Amino acid sequence: MLCPRCGAELAHDSRQSVEIDTCPECRGVWLDRGELEKILREQSDRLEAPPPADLRHRAGTRRGRREQSTWRRLFD
Repeated sequence: MLCPRCGAELAHDSRQSVEIDTCPECRGVWLDRGELEKILREQSDRLEAPPPADLRHRAGTRRGRREQSTWRRLFD
C-alpha cells in the first residue's frame, strides 16, 4: 500500500492487536476505520482496572516509573 501523502511504500506494524501503517519517508501514521476507537477502548479498559499490587505502594513516590502513554507505547 502506498502513502496517501508522499506515495512511499507503507510499513505495517501490529501493536496491541491493531494494524498500524507507517510511512518511513514522511513519518505519517495511518489507521483503518475503527482502529483508533479500538485503541481508545483498550486504553480506557486499562485505566478502569486497578493497578497491580506491586505498583500500589509506589503510587505516590517519584522513584516508581511512570507508565508510558498509549501513543508513546504505540509509536516507539
